[in-house]
Amino acid sequence: MNENNFLSIDRTIFDEEHEIFRSSVRRFMREHVIPNLDKWNRQGHPDRDVWLEAGKHGLLCVTIPPEYGGAGADRKYSAVLIEEQQRANAAGPGFVMHSEIVAGYIYRFGTEEQKQKWLPKMARGELIGSLAMTEPRGGSDLRAISTKASRMEGDYVINGAKTFITNGYITDLTIVALKTDKNDGSSGLSLIVVEADREGFQKSQPLEKVGQKSQDAAELFFDDVRVPQSNLLGEEGKGLHYLMQELAWERLMIAIRAVAGCEVALQNTVDYTKSRSAFGQNLIEFQNTKFKLAECKTKTQVARVFVDHCIDLAVEGKLDPESSAMAKWWCTELQNRVLDECVQLHGGYGYMLEYPVARAWTDARAQMIYGGTNEIMKEIISRSL
Repeated sequence: MNENNFLSIDRTIFDEEHEIFRSSVRRFMREHVIPNLDKWNRQGHPDRDVWLEAGKHGLLCVTIPPEYGGAGADRKYSAVLIEEQQRANAAGPGFVMHSEIVAGYIYRFGTEEQKQKWLPKMARGELIGSLAMTEPRGGSDLRAISTKASRMEGDYVINGAKTFITNGYITDLTIVALKTDKNDGSSGLSLIVVEADREGFQKSQPLEKVGQKSQDAAELFFDDVRVPQSNLLGEEGKGLHYLMQELAWERLMIAIRAVAGCEVALQNTVDYTKSRSAFGQNLIEFQNTKFKLAECKTKTQVARVFVDHCIDLAVEGKLDPESSAMAKWWCTELQNRVLDECVQLHGGYGYMLEYPVARAWTDARAQMIYGGTNEIMKEIISRSL
């Protein structure tokens, strides 16, 4: 199927180089990801060798400058990666978390020494990154974070726990959002990089989720974990400011994935309804089928135009938090509604995991929760009213 032409309006945000890259990503997904999905779904995490393969193919840290091992590409290349992984129906590996979020934080806020130390290995797939924000007793409220780091003999000593951490089970280094104690007695949110081999740092087994089983998520525990103060990312007490700077792009990436999910589910369902018959005719010939698919296609097209505009804004550095919140909320809600309709049109087979629509349906539900729940997105939007 030609996913790029499924909708009515041609996309204009990508040039020839982006499409060449898309072909390369699609081939990588076909050769190195799709054949392993069943295994990864069973074990709850991807194998590490796929990260090394991705590094060899130049698919990791593509927006990081070449002097740190990346390609120095614009964020449209990242959008291509997200779309093609979604079209492969692959929740994992967590390339986006690794390349766009973790590497992005290190590049934007790290020292030259930190960049040279970690980014080239991340670009090669030798180090796998994660971001530890969510805690067992708190979700979207970053100000309620209780994990703490205290200064001791030139080090930070970290205590606390994190949960639902993408790439957590296989992570080699994690950026931890925590409270730091200052000399004046006040405390603020800071970001500290913790390597997985530090004494006192432990990971749980992969959490057993409803969907997205090929993508590992784990709990992380910090019991008097000592790291040098040189592992502080940026300035002490400015962690919340750093997180807010990057959240707009992070949320748009979720929306990009959601719209791609709508597109591939629609195409799969159109193909299925053309081949499946009932009462003497193909399902596609029933008015209810045609109307349901027409509604889904129209809503997906509208979402696609808005998200593509937001991608342009992100590349130009003009994407604002309100627009990204709109995109994240609207598109993830739409993804779940579209998949609901597609599962229904598949009938009983839509509930069988051997059909791509079933896996996509279970994978999509979390999209409305992570990256800030959709209720939080509405709160952000409402502030401008």
